[in-house]
Amino acid sequence: MSNRTAIVMVDMQNMYLEQDKRDAFGWPPIWRFDEVVAECALLLADAREKGIPVIYTRQVSRADGADSTPTMRKLQAATVAKGDAPVDTEGAGWASQILDAVAPQPGDIVLEKLRWDAFYATELENILRNLDVNRIVVAGLQTNVCVETTSRTGMMKNFEVAVPEDAVSTDGRQLHFNGLDSLRVLYVEVAPWRELLAENAAWDRSLTTPNYGRLAEDLAV
Repeated sequence: MSNRTAIVMVDMQNMYLEQDKRDAFGWPPIWRFDEVVAECALLLADAREKGIPVIYTRQVSRADGADSTPTMRKLQAATVAKGDAPVDTEGAGWASQILDAVAPQPGDIVLEKLRWDAFYATELENILRNLDVNRIVVAGLQTNVCVETTSRTGMMKNFEVAVPEDAVSTDGRQLHFNGLDSLRVLYVEVAPWRELLAENAAWDRSLTTPNYGRLAEDLAV
């Protein structure tokens, strides 16, 4: 079977520009945010040039929080009680829209999602099957949350999954690297995006790299 790849660009939204509102929830700035946005833009341009399908996700929620998880509802309530404005993630709000630097182009697909997992309660799997895709590159934000959760489900659904280490990030350097190592241990291909999209890329690091994703001190006997 030939390899048919798609890009799943996760939650590259304006809400990450509203750090004052993120601060209210106790969420630090995204590590290397500007660099990662720039790499995502280059990845997208290269994918389109190669005819690789691009699928975006947008994290959305109701303004009243009725569709949020119990934990998020508690966090939102506590934030409002302190007098801090909640992050605007409602579907029509500016904060939920995709960043201009990585804006969708004609022919791209944009999906709205309610949870960290881009497969949950969306048409993502149906779209990938219709595109005859068997490989997905999961990029965007955040490494240890939506990127990791989506990647895990992608593997459970029998897709080959790769995460471009230079086109993902999260709100903490250590969380970012820990998330990548968790994915490596699950046999997700983790590499720079240029290697992942190279012609005839093998995606075999998990099989050819000794102790993939594990720290040396954890292997000491």
